[in-house]
Amino acid sequence: MTELWVWAPRATRVEVELDGLRLPLEPRPRGHWALAERALTAGARYAFCLDGGLPLADPRSGFQPEGAHGPSEWVDHGAFTWTDSEFVPRPLSHAVIYELHVGTFTEGGTFLSVIPRLGHLASLGVTHVQLMPVAEFSGRRGWGYDGVDLFAPHHLYGTPFDLKRLVDACHARGLGVLLDVVYNHLGPDGNYLAQFGPYFTDEYATPWGAAVNFDGPGSDEVRRFFCDNALHWLDKYHFDGLRLDAVHAFLDRNALPFLEQLSREVRALEQRSGRYTVLIGESDLNDPRLIRSLEASGHGLDAQWSDDFHHSLHAYLTGERGGYYADFGQLQDLVQALRDGFVYAGRYSEYRRRSHGRPLGGVPLNRLVGYLQNHDQVGNRATGDRLGRLLRAEQLELAAGLLFTGPFVPMLFQGEEWNASTPFCYFTDHLDAELGAAVRDGRRREFAAFGWPPEALRDPQASETFLESKLDWSELAESHGRRLFDWYRALIRLRAVEPALTSSEAPEVSLEPADSRLLKLRRGQLLVRANLGGEPGIVSGQTGARLLLGSRGVELSGGELFLPAWAIAVVRPARPVPPPSATLTPDPGATLGGAGR
Repeated sequence: MTELWVWAPRATRVEVELDGLRLPLEPRPRGHWALAERALTAGARYAFCLDGGLPLADPRSGFQPEGAHGPSEWVDHGAFTWTDSEFVPRPLSHAVIYELHVGTFTEGGTFLSVIPRLGHLASLGVTHVQLMPVAEFSGRRGWGYDGVDLFAPHHLYGTPFDLKRLVDACHARGLGVLLDVVYNHLGPDGNYLAQFGPYFTDEYATPWGAAVNFDGPGSDEVRRFFCDNALHWLDKYHFDGLRLDAVHAFLDRNALPFLEQLSREVRALEQRSGRYTVLIGESDLNDPRLIRSLEASGHGLDAQWSDDFHHSLHAYLTGERGGYYADFGQLQDLVQALRDGFVYAGRYSEYRRRSHGRPLGGVPLNRLVGYLQNHDQVGNRATGDRLGRLLRAEQLELAAGLLFTGPFVPMLFQGEEWNASTPFCYFTDHLDAELGAAVRDGRRREFAAFGWPPEALRDPQASETFLESKLDWSELAESHGRRLFDWYRALIRLRAVEPALTSSEAPEVSLEPADSRLLKLRRGQLLVRANLGGEPGIVSGQTGARLLLGSRGVELSGGELFLPAWAIAVVRPARPVPPPSATLTPDPGATLGGAGR
């Protein structure tokens, strides 16, 4: 049994509805209230009433069995029996992350229905599963970025213990588990925090709703709420790390930035628990301070997503130039991404119409997470189409080869490993018709910048949009799906056994010859050669080299490495390494600024 309390500095009277009664809470210092001489037992349903108003869910509710608008349920986290005491996650530098959405990863769409598929992920070579947000949100379906009860797993995915069973099962398979959390805003429906206290501020604005109050009056308790939420998932649910959504939207003038406070508290939890955890940020700032250590006056995050790698590769291979892809598309952008991490490191951005970013400096490139696809880059397309709809099979293999041999921590998005044909669309279930219409119209305006006509956009409110986004696991058994899966698995296995591919040492990256599309990527004693053009090429000077892995059609013979169009190879050169030379079969009319599909 535990004492019930709530922070409600704006209320003059606080009661709790419990067992058919309204019981008064006693005021405590700095706006806190507590239920004296009575504690809750597991399974008890309750709700708070402020100044005689309607019952509201506990801001720190552990479970909302009837949804965001219903009563809270008291959870006894100590009643779950964990079996993972011997589990130690792989270090982030050696990780392969797999992002999934619980509602669409399986037909069942629950925490428990994910468990039978963990063997697939383990056989692929994945080391970490990353769940898109699971905090309670209003409606029956959604991406999770509109969460409103941040301590409670979404009730349609399962109970708190179901989520613990999933994490425990992942650990039993040797898989770490990361959770996507959203601290820059809350959802519009079922969000009652503002009635309890100054959780939000009018000083700033975000594209998604009211900004969180990280630096104004009352912000100490607001920060406490979000830090406690992070510690809640890491401690009570044994998550091995958190992915922090859109940290560039944390608007905070405090001398101690919220991110730094969060990092320090997570490190303190590590010391207490003896469990290794990671923090990964999503940011479009290209600011290395996010991932510099606390000792180096950084924010102390372990890694951040690398959009520049994705954008440079996507724009080059697909030829797309709409929206933010307007800043990319040249082959030299990809070279710079692989060499320096950030393409925009003080460079002028036409899309933003200003200079953007700063160099990583001494921060290793394996502090960046690289990807070919993720929920944003797939789901924020008008029809949710995947990369396989835009590229040929050999181009997909090339892209995967660059991902797993490059200097970043690689991340996959669900179904990518077999080139799933099912889309992943943006879907919602807003019960308020006006809100649903506003979301639909807003996305149509947003997609106009990418050149998509409004009629091409899937209706996010339609149930069919959600159902079409569920993975079709039968595709894995088809020949094209199995071939790509085997290629992914071979790449991941090579990365696992070759220390050079997980090294923090900066790679050597160039085009050889300089006016060709033959990429040279040196990772320690390994050499990666990729043909980023539509005509075959030959790399000579490879006498004594050994071909470790090659995509379709690659051959090493007589000291020459043959690379078909859109091919990639990993070789171990003979020692000493002679200066390689390369020739490319002429391709009249081809340019470095784009590629065929």
